[in-house]
Amino acid sequence: MIFIDNEGVTDPKLNLALEEYALRNFSNNSDYLLFYINEPSIIIGRNQNTLEEINQEYIEENNIHVVRRISGGGAVYHDFGNLNFSFMTDYEFNKLNNFKQFTAPIVKILNDMGIPAEMKGRNDIVANDKKISGNAQFSSVKRMFSHGTLLFDCDLSEVTKALNVKMSKIKSKGHKSARSRVANISEFLKEPMSTTEFRQKILDGLFEEKTDFETYKLSDDEWKAVHQLKKEKYDNWDWNYGKSPKFDIQRTKRFKGGEIDLRIKVKKGGQIENLKIYGDFFGKEPVEKIEDALEGIRYDKSDITKVVNQFNLYEYFGEIDKEEFINLIYGPDEL
Repeated sequence: MIFIDNEGVTDPKLNLALEEYALRNFSNNSDYLLFYINEPSIIIGRNQNTLEEINQEYIEENNIHVVRRISGGGAVYHDFGNLNFSFMTDYEFNKLNNFKQFTAPIVKILNDMGIPAEMKGRNDIVANDKKISGNAQFSSVKRMFSHGTLLFDCDLSEVTKALNVKMSKIKSKGHKSARSRVANISEFLKEPMSTTEFRQKILDGLFEEKTDFETYKLSDDEWKAVHQLKKEKYDNWDWNYGKSPKFDIQRTKRFKGGEIDLRIKVKKGGQIENLKIYGDFFGKEPVEKIEDALEGIRYDKSDITKVVNQFNLYEYFGEIDKEEFINLIYGPDEL
C-alpha cells in the first residue's frame, strides 16, 4: 500500500480534487491510502440537493465551505476535529458496497485503542450505538475508492447548526440525508490526545498491518494538475449547487402590501425554469415582468438579487421591503 502525502492541505476543495486526481491518474494495480483534515465544511453527496441539506444562512455567516463529492451517500460536516481517509484500489465487483472490508483495519485499530467500535448497518462505524464514522464509495471503470470520516473531536454543535435546513417546502428527487446519533471518538479514550496524535495512531496501526507501506509525494506538475481540477470543478457553483436534481419550492409570506405566494421550479443544472407569483397584493405593473426576468437565471442569491434590484417593487406589490422579497425567493423560513 502507498500512502499519499497531502502535505497538510486543509482546503476541502483541494483535498477532494487530490482524491479524484489520484484515483483517475495514479498507476493501476497499486493500493493507495490518503488521509486529510478539512477546514469547517459541509461535504454533499453526489446525488443530493444541496439546499435540502444545509443551513445556507448559517454557512454564509460562518464562512463554511460547501463542496459536492463524487461519491454517493449523505451530507457530512467536517472540521479540524475530523480525520478523513480514502482507500483506493482496483475495481472488483465484490468490493462494491463492501464497506466492512475497507473499514475492518480501522475498526481493529480503534478496538486496540479501547474504543468499542463496530461496523453497523450498511456503511457506519459506531461505538455504543452512536455513529463515529460514515463511509461512501465511488468507482470508475478500473478503479474505486472507499472513503470515510472519523469523528474524533468534532464540534458537534456546529454539525447541528450547519445541517439544520432553514428553507422548507423543497421537493426534489435528491437523496435526503438521514440524521444519526453521533459521538466523538475522543469521548471513549482513557487518555486525551490531539487529532494529530490520533492520526498518527491510525497510521501506525495500518503500517503494522501492511509492512510494504511507502509514502508518495506528488511532483510539482501533479500538484499543478490537482489545482487545475479544483479550479475547473470543485470551485464552481455549477458543481456544488447546480448539479442538484431538479426541485420545486413553494414559499408564502404576508407583507404590508398583501400576501405573496411563490411557486418556483428549478431544473437540473440549477437554473430557474419557471417562477409564478400569486397573491392578494395590489400593483400597477404586471408581475409577469419579474417572472420573465428571473426565468433562466441561476437559483443563487447573488444572481436573484441582481435581477430584483432592476425593479421598483412598489409598482408591482405595493409596500414591500426589497430584501424581504429576495429572502422569500431564496432565504431562510420565518420563525
